[in-house]
Amino acid sequence: MSFLTVLVGTAAFAVAAPVAGCLLAGLDRIISARMQGRVGPPLLQPYYDLRKLLEKDDVSVGGVDGLYLTCALVFTAFAGGVFFTGGNLLMSAFLITMAGLFFIVAAYSSRSPFAEVGAARETLQVMAYEPMVLLMAVAFYLAVGTFNVSGVLALDAPAILLTWPVFLGYLFILTIKLRKSPFDLSMSHHAHQELVKGMTTEMSGRTLAKVEVMHWAESVLFLGWTGMFFMWGGWPSLLVGVAVAALAWLFEILIDNNFARVKWQYMLKSAWAVTLVAGGANIAALMFL
Repeated sequence: MSFLTVLVGTAAFAVAAPVAGCLLAGLDRIISARMQGRVGPPLLQPYYDLRKLLEKDDVSVGGVDGLYLTCALVFTAFAGGVFFTGGNLLMSAFLITMAGLFFIVAAYSSRSPFAEVGAARETLQVMAYEPMVLLMAVAFYLAVGTFNVSGVLALDAPAILLTWPVFLGYLFILTIKLRKSPFDLSMSHHAHQELVKGMTTEMSGRTLAKVEVMHWAESVLFLGWTGMFFMWGGWPSLLVGVAVAALAWLFEILIDNNFARVKWQYMLKSAWAVTLVAGGANIAALMFL
């Protein structure tokens, strides 16, 4: 795969992913509202909120958080570009982790005690889900024979048949990566769970808008990871992958609206336990097949 292909894919992802993520965020709000017996906001409410943020003055305490978030956006775009052009899954995982680290540094740079608590919790979340992501990439390699996502198109059957324990483990940590309750420790979109806004306490205007766009793009990427397990043999299987990703997304909304936030200790222990059991056992089985 040429570097030019990745650049074109990155540019396409940088444009299309925030649009798709914005629509998903709007649907999320509507579905959540209906689950709670409310009508909910219009579908494009996240876009209206983003436009309002872009029109506001960008007040920064540390002065460099906007720069760090720009770097996080760039790494997110490259992670999506690598993945959706059929590139290296492990590289995509590393790039999105780098984006998360820049986000953490941006929160720390404000020197706000509330933002620092949120950044510390975000660091714990990275420690909780990252081992499972790495084992997912390893299991994908053992099942497909390559780290390249395009390798699924040469399979006679979807990789899920060999990697279903890892897939279940990935679904568990997907709740953390999508920032859904009960694992939305560092920042939450639920107003009743926050006295202050965690990592984004000191962020406003265009800086906060970057956070929203990054989250929308991340959501599309993570759902793409979900669908790749169900693709094989040709592009028609893409429909199967999209359908499974949609079901996983609906499942995460259901979890988000039915579970209260847990303590960080439970999140860390449960994520590592799932990683050890699901990821470790699956990889051990694949190595001896």
